[in-house]
Amino acid sequence: MSMIRDLRAAVRPVRRRGAGYPTGPVTQPSTSSAVVDCAVYRGGRRVRDRLAPREAMARVREEGGFAWIGLHEPSEAEFAGIAQEFGLHPLAVEDAVHAHQRPKLERYDETLFTVFKTIHYVEHAALTATSEVVETGEVMCFTGRDFVITVRHGGHGSLRALRHRLEGDPELLEKGPSAVLHAIADQVVDGYIAVADAVQDDIDDVEIEVFSPTGGGSSRGGDASRIYQLKREVMEFKRAVSPLLRPMQLLSERPMRVVDPDIQKYFRDVADHLVRVNEQVLSFDELLNSILQANLAQAAVAQNEDMRKITAWAAIIAVPTMVCGVYGMNFTYMPELHWRFGYPTVMAVMVGICFNMYRGFKRHGWL
Repeated sequence: MSMIRDLRAAVRPVRRRGAGYPTGPVTQPSTSSAVVDCAVYRGGRRVRDRLAPREAMARVREEGGFAWIGLHEPSEAEFAGIAQEFGLHPLAVEDAVHAHQRPKLERYDETLFTVFKTIHYVEHAALTATSEVVETGEVMCFTGRDFVITVRHGGHGSLRALRHRLEGDPELLEKGPSAVLHAIADQVVDGYIAVADAVQDDIDDVEIEVFSPTGGGSSRGGDASRIYQLKREVMEFKRAVSPLLRPMQLLSERPMRVVDPDIQKYFRDVADHLVRVNEQVLSFDELLNSILQANLAQAAVAQNEDMRKITAWAAIIAVPTMVCGVYGMNFTYMPELHWRFGYPTVMAVMVGICFNMYRGFKRHGWL
């Protein structure tokens, strides 16, 4: 009996895996807490619901259509079964689990792996030197011929509303997984546009305060800190937008097997919007550089004005100090000491000299 069991084990078929996976027994994937939604779509409509990823894929292979599996911050153990079932490349799986990736597009055989950086604007009553202006997250998307797997990291960027919107447009969803990929890219870029408008308002407020004629010099140090903090947040924004330009260009220009030709036209529109946002973010960076330099120049001018005032008053005070120093030497033979009009004359001379010096400094803008 043991020999028969060994023979059966030897001839038992092994499920095909993606490139890079060693052969061996396949663990049974199970629905984990990381799975947010899993459904089968056929003809642009949701036909199977509340399925485990393995069950969804089995239905797709038997009946056609495609499966859309959504996950939120899965662990390695939670994602391992899904990766085996769909033949995902281990390098892409590692990126999807650990996150903190730059936006990119990679192709593994018949699967596209796309990384998007999501941006969320953090509302704040007033911009401070420690204000967090933008918050980033990530959405990874595995796109195959008959499946799409989305992996989301971060507390924002939910795809639930997007899924409902697509389910309300069967004609578009009928195009398959590439329609989902386009919808995700479009939502991410639309989020960039909204955040760019909000950041523009913050920059406008800082610019008005820096160049306002009523702005006092005492607040300029705080202005520099706030400008620098805003510049750091813009750099974070830039790291999300700029690297995505090349992937969007590839999706809109280069034919790919898993991308429907009709959907590829829509990627061109997304790429155009992304180019506009990227130009806007680059202009933010340059504008903040100019504002920061102007603020530092204003601080230097204010310091120079303070030094001129101090110098002018020191020069005025030096006159009576010098006169008092002379008559405080108490020499016996000082003719003015016994002169009846000596005191009022000296006082009048000191006041006259100080007054003339004050007028001169005032006329030249030192006081």
